[in-house]
Order: sequence, then C-alpha cells, then structure tokens
Amino acid sequence: MANVSELQIERRKFKPVLPDVLKNGSASIKLVKGKATQSVADQDEIKEIFKNIYGLPEVRFKKGTNAVAAKKAIKVAVVLSGGQAPGGHNVIAGLFDGLKEANSENTLIGYLGGPSGILENKYKEISKELLCEYRNTGGFDFIQSGRTKIETPEQFSLTKANLLTSKVDALVVVGGDDSNTNAAMIAEYLKKENLGKCVVGVPKTIDGDLKNKYIETSFGFDTATKIYSELVGNICRDVNSAQKYWHFVRLMGRSASHITLEVGFKTQPNIVLVGEEILSKNMKLAKVVENIVDVIIRRSQAGKNFGVVLVPEGLIEFIPEMKELISVLNDTLAENADAVAKLSSIRDKKEFVCGKLPKELSDLMKSLPADIASQLMLDRDPHGNVQVSLIETEKLLIEMVHKKLSELKKENKYKGKFSAITHFFGYEGRCGIPSNFDANYTYALGYNAAMLVINGLTGYLSSVRNLVKSPEQWECGGIPLTMMMNIERRHGKEKPVIQKALVDLDGKPFKEFVKNRDEWAVSESYIFPGPIQYFGPADVTDMMTRTLRYEQSEK
Repeated sequence: MANVSELQIERRKFKPVLPDVLKNGSASIKLVKGKATQSVADQDEIKEIFKNIYGLPEVRFKKGTNAVAAKKAIKVAVVLSGGQAPGGHNVIAGLFDGLKEANSENTLIGYLGGPSGILENKYKEISKELLCEYRNTGGFDFIQSGRTKIETPEQFSLTKANLLTSKVDALVVVGGDDSNTNAAMIAEYLKKENLGKCVVGVPKTIDGDLKNKYIETSFGFDTATKIYSELVGNICRDVNSAQKYWHFVRLMGRSASHITLEVGFKTQPNIVLVGEEILSKNMKLAKVVENIVDVIIRRSQAGKNFGVVLVPEGLIEFIPEMKELISVLNDTLAENADAVAKLSSIRDKKEFVCGKLPKELSDLMKSLPADIASQLMLDRDPHGNVQVSLIETEKLLIEMVHKKLSELKKENKYKGKFSAITHFFGYEGRCGIPSNFDANYTYALGYNAAMLVINGLTGYLSSVRNLVKSPEQWECGGIPLTMMMNIERRHGKEKPVIQKALVDLDGKPFKEFVKNRDEWAVSESYIFPGPIQYFGPADVTDMMTRTLRYEQSEK
C-alpha cells in the first residue's frame, strides 16, 4: 500500500481490547454448552432442510482449561460475502491472531472476491506482514468481497472438491443474513458428506437487521451511522443557515429502518420516516405524503420554508400497496424471466409485465412516475430482491409532495415556498475507517470465531454480547445458525433464510423517538455530531449507538 494517510498510520498503532475471557488464549477457554435450540419459526420445515445441524446447543466461553485447543495444526479459510462494512479487516486480524495463539503452525487463507473465490479456488495465504497493512482499516480490499450464492448441487460439489484440494479444515463466512444462511447451507452439506470440516459465520451488515438476543448488533452499523450522521448534521446546519430548502435524505437500509432511526437520534431532523411504522399502520403512499405535507405547512405558517427529511432506503417496500406490487413483480419477473429478457426496452418490459399483473396492481404500476416504474423493473440482486438502492424514493416523495402543495396553494390553504434538494447516503458509509467500538467488536468477533473453529464447532455464528459494558466485560460464544431461521419466499420459491430484525415498534428506541418527533418537526432541535473521533476522551471516542444503549436499558 504505497499511499497511506496520516490517520491510517496512527490507526495501525491501535490495539483492540479483547474480552477478558479470551485474553489468556485458547487453552484457558472452557466451552460450556447450553440446551438444544430450535428455529424462530417454521421448525418442522427448517429441521427437514438442516437434518445434520439443526437443534445444536448455544455455546458460551468461560475461563477454565481446554485440552482440545492443543490438537494438531489446522488450516482455516475466511471469505467476505456481500456488501462491505467497516471492520471486516479486523475480523480477519482477530481470526488470524486467535489461530496463531493456539498454534503457531495454524494457517489462515483468504478466498478472493467473495464466495466465487471458493468456487474458483482463488485464495492467498494471510501472513502477519500482509495483515499489518490492513489492521484497523475500513473496506474489504484485502481479499475483496462478492455476492455469489453457493446453492446448486454442482456448486456444493465444487466447494467440497476445492476445500479438499486446498486441505482446508474450516471455513469462516463473514456476512449478513443471506450470506450466513448460505453458510448454514454449506455447513449442512459438508456435515452430510461427513467431511469433518467446520463452517462458522460472523454477523456483518451496516443495515443493522442481523440482530437478536444473542447478536446485539452487526458490525459496521456503529461506524456507518456515525458517518451518515456527520453528513446529515452538516446538512442540518446548512439548512438552518440558508433557511430556504427542504433536504430529502435517503439512507441505506434495504429491509429495515435501523440506520434512519439511529441517524435521527444523532441529528434530530424535522421528519424521520420509519418504514416499519408505515407498514403497521397500513399507510398508503398518499398518506405518507400527506403527513410530510402537514409538517411542511406547519413550519411554513411559522415562516420556516425549510427542513430535513430522512427516508429509509427500503421505504417503498414498507408501503403496503407498493410492497404487494413489488412482491408480485418479483414472482412475475421470475416466472417470465426468459420472455422478459428477450424484450429490448424498459417500456416493452413494463407493458408486458403490466399485462400479467392483477388490474389493481397494474393500475398502480401505470400511475407511478415513469422513472420509478422503470426502476422497479430493473434486474434483481442474486437473492431475488428488488434493488431498492436504485429506486429514488426521495424523488418520488418530492414529486408527490410538490403536486399536493400546488393543489393546496390553489385552494389558498398553503402560502409557503417549497424547494427541495435530494441526497442518497449509502456507499459513503460502507468502507469507513472503523470506530473504536467497531474496531474492538470486529476483532473480538474474529478471535471468537477462531475459538469456535478450534473447538470443532460447525453451523454456528460468532456471538459477542454485553456490548454496553467495556470490551473487557463482553461475553463470548456461539449460537446455531438454524436458530435464527424461518421460511420466506425468494425468487418465487419458499426458502430457508435468517429472519431479518426490523425496528421493534414496542421497543425502547422507537418509543423514545415517538416521544420527541413532534418537537423535532416544528423546531430546529438539530444536533451536529461531526466526524468520528479516534483520539481523545472516552465519552467521545468510545460512544456506542443510541439504538444499542436504549435496547440494552430495557434489560
């Protein structure tokens, strides 16, 4: 790495803090097994699919003696799967250090370019010298990532062959809910083949939707929301300075509004849309627009023709009529994939698909602005989901808000001015230099994953919790991947997937937001968090997300 910033040079010196239970090495870490587990839903179906790894017990690490840790040297492979998240390199660093502490002859390789590297058997051996350049850095550029799914019999067979050829004893998959579902499928296949190989997952996603009682947060969420909050805070200060624009900011988060809610806490803008609330109240698109217009009018009556609106990336999928349209579109496009592929223009594809939709949904599709309708027709991602990051929901809202305000102006019910500016903050947050929290957390997750592998566990997700405490007090162990699963419809078929964690409308974070949003709407209660701080008082450098603080205060 020829070009290195001053900050990166300093961050190389940062030494992540390990939880006390891991500090004395693998020989001093005792494995404690809990009771057998079951999936969160669809138990019979999940058990049938995962005959060999279903029902595994939760495991915890305690201080004690461990004779298993002294066994022969092993070779472990790590793969980064899905979108980038700050801290991925520290997962690799923790994994490497954990393996080498247990046995200096242990080897770590990294598959290149994500799961496709497994299928193509492309990897590099990770050495202390190579890794030194990447400790405490953002991005996944050390070994890159990818979104390939390993799901066909041919792919499973090739995975088996390449793991055997490379003499890999264990595979660590760093990814989100879809990637770790894939990890479970690989673990099941290898167990069925009786190969004695381990597969362990690590929870990664800036979206924050891979969490539960045992996974308190996914890594990268802390850093990404701090980056977005700096940007939104800057916009809040600008809007309060110029006082003539409405800024509509769409934030990453395909299936949940965790990022938007957290950034809302950190910056306190005038409007924060939470998709889960819109879905629970069965709001139509017109009602969402009406609510925004109401705040705009109230502020205008006070002489404030400005404000900031936060829009979750996946909002369009939470509006019931749009959710139904997208669901039927997904199935229709999957069922008619060959016919649609032969059509040359978006217009032709739209006409073809509209002809296959029920009349009500066809009418809705035709009523949407041309750009939005076209974006709904774009290719799906490898998991069969509409690519909501390509749908400019904020522009849809602005267009409809402008239309509604124009109607009200003609009726003499609105006398203000409405000038809007749009933003989408997504990729800006995925590869940032990890915060101290994420640097510590990811290193612990990687080291913990090494302990799971050394103990011969397969089908588990690395779990580090008690995160509101200092890193020394964090608790470590593993939870079965099947424990988090249910059955969902993907690509027109019922498939096992790890259940996404949506914003809990009965939870403390959302209730805290509801208590404050009316005041935020009419005032300028803006907060300006500024950039992530790596040096200075612990209150500034080591702060955790408001979401995590509120959630853990419930316990």
